[in-house]
Amino acid sequence: MEERPLLDKLGVKPGMRVSVLRVDAPWFLELLRERGADLSLRRRRGSDLVILGAETAAQLGDVAGIEPYLRRDGAVWVITRKGSKEANQNHAMRAGLDAGLVDNKIAAFSDTHSAIRLVIPVARR
Repeated sequence: MEERPLLDKLGVKPGMRVSVLRVDAPWFLELLRERGADLSLRRRRGSDLVILGAETAAQLGDVAGIEPYLRRDGAVWVITRKGSKEANQNHAMRAGLDAGLVDNKIAAFSDTHSAIRLVIPVARR
């Protein structure tokens, strides 16, 4: 069975406002541009998606300040290194809960990194 393309797994559609923070992957930015995403390398209000790279516990703390930049039905994808003892999917899930967000999907981002989607709970949309 053929694996779904990464941007399909992340739910990226043409024209979406996507803010990418601390993701050092030029190939990923190129994929977003090819898909026709409205791409920014800074946080901006009204983002459909925020893609946040987190290699450390301190960087996971940035999840707490993301909600004001999201559309109410938007999502944050937190990208963490597989096998990290400091910032992994479990830590990202906890950071989301601490920020009032809930996780609802995981995906492989690359051979070395994974992604977890955090959203605003339906009751608060």
